[in-house]
Amino acid sequence: MLIPHDTRIALDIVVDLVNTAPERTGSPEGDELGDVSSLYTFVKKYNISDVGELGEHDLNAVLEVRSRFEEVFAAEDARTAAELINRLVTSAGTTPQLTDHDGYDWHVHYFAPGASVAEHLAADCGMALAFMIVAGEQERLRRCEAPGCGRAFVDLSRNRSRRYCDSRTCGNRLHVAAYRARRREAAG
Repeated sequence: MLIPHDTRIALDIVVDLVNTAPERTGSPEGDELGDVSSLYTFVKKYNISDVGELGEHDLNAVLEVRSRFEEVFAAEDARTAAELINRLVTSAGTTPQLTDHDGYDWHVHYFAPGASVAEHLAADCGMALAFMIVAGEQERLRRCEAPGCGRAFVDLSRNRSRRYCDSRTCGNRLHVAAYRARRREAAG
């Protein structure tokens, strides 16, 4: 599956945004976007362009966008996901523009100039998710199958077989547990 660079970045952002939710972090502190300072950190991590001063209003708007992205990952079918994405992108007031900034080659920004960070995320990440739906790849928007995890990820494996958010943690933990269970049974 060929995914343009800017779409791949937007998919990474939406996955990380969804995974900041308290029920996904596994962190005793809870929500990884619990305050404006955390939002600044998130924006800086992804070098999100055209973001000015952030406040509580921005944080609340981003948390709302995050919950709507969570609904897309939970959608049972492409039609439901498409309806959710359409509402999200429409609410952001998309204005597609070609741009080449910060050392990146030409790519499309879908957010309007002067858009809030929430509108920026809704437009660019929403369009990245739309790309997945248009490509017939909605089933690649997944949740980790490890018990107690449920983190979001985009399965970009060739054969669509990825089951865990991280094979080194969740996947390995389950494989080791299965191995130990087989050993106990054999020793039985």
